[in-house]
Amino acid sequence: MELATTLAPLGFGFMRLPEIEREDGSKEIDIEAVKGLVDAFMAGGFTYFDTARGYHGCKSEGALRQALVERYPRESFTVATKLPAWMAQNADEARAMFDESLRECGVEYFDYYLLHNLGEHLTDMFEDMDLWNFALQKKEEGLIRNFGFSFHDNADALAEVLRRHPEVDFVQLQINYADWDSKNVQSRRCYEVAREFGKPVVVMEPVKGGSLVKLPQVVTDVLREADPEQPLASWALRFAASLPGVVAVLSGMNDLVQVQENVRCLAGGKVLSQDELACVLHARDVLTSLPGVPCTDCRYCLKGCPAGVRIPTIMQSLNILDQIGDEQRAKENYFWNADNSASKCIACGSCEEVCPQKLPIIDNLARAAELFE
Repeated sequence: MELATTLAPLGFGFMRLPEIEREDGSKEIDIEAVKGLVDAFMAGGFTYFDTARGYHGCKSEGALRQALVERYPRESFTVATKLPAWMAQNADEARAMFDESLRECGVEYFDYYLLHNLGEHLTDMFEDMDLWNFALQKKEEGLIRNFGFSFHDNADALAEVLRRHPEVDFVQLQINYADWDSKNVQSRRCYEVAREFGKPVVVMEPVKGGSLVKLPQVVTDVLREADPEQPLASWALRFAASLPGVVAVLSGMNDLVQVQENVRCLAGGKVLSQDELACVLHARDVLTSLPGVPCTDCRYCLKGCPAGVRIPTIMQSLNILDQIGDEQRAKENYFWNADNSASKCIACGSCEEVCPQKLPIIDNLARAAELFE
């Protein structure tokens, strides 16, 4: 496995910001706390900030304006945001999100602008609304410096998007050592496709939504034995940051300890050695050997499902809970990527008839609906 000569920089993801609970039980972003996180991040020498139109109920971009844009010179930081077409009722509404994002972020241009969350049935929506040409037009107008997309699907689907749209400047992919050889997420294969097409990569989920700092003891022991002083986050962040062609490694940090630790990991760290790489991959093997749903993501179950249930992704959420024990991350994965679809199952049995692993899919879907909805 090829490794870079220097670590990619850390990026600050504005998806999981600290919040304050109001008296009525609702929550709002804690702007003063976010300012402190931004200050610590910038003081550490990093400048890449990533948000999206839909994060925190469409409040994340405004938080970025207050905590960063209004407090630092524009040339001192990099802003990335995203257009979630699936939140729009039509093309006009989707395109209007661009101006809304400019206004909310308080900037005159975006350093990085992404079509948000391509994959499976969502990809065609961006084509149907002609958002590729729309974004290119904004780039020609100088309102976008780098145009790309974030992606949640398999490597073959990624290759098809890049064949149709060679004009993009970069891609944003879910890459971490736990998912490196996953048949579901396909981190390695997606990364290799991006490299084959010559596209720089922004890494999201390098610590798998925080799961890789909440590892089962048997996995933690593997890493602690190799280096008892190295934080668990360092193994995950440095794995992603050691890959050639990576522009930034995003971390959705929500407290000062996380920011300070992550800054230390990449500001003062080194590219993984071959021994460290072998250790990380061994930890990955131990993790994937733990009991869980043995879904191989063959997707045979999807073809005949009359309810459109996103079965492989739901099985992935169950495995995050069963193998890692991270309930928050399991629910988050289910909400974002499984579309709350387990409860749509009508128990027709078509999925179980074609499953090569003979999994009790209907029972697992019922369990997921009970756990996550």
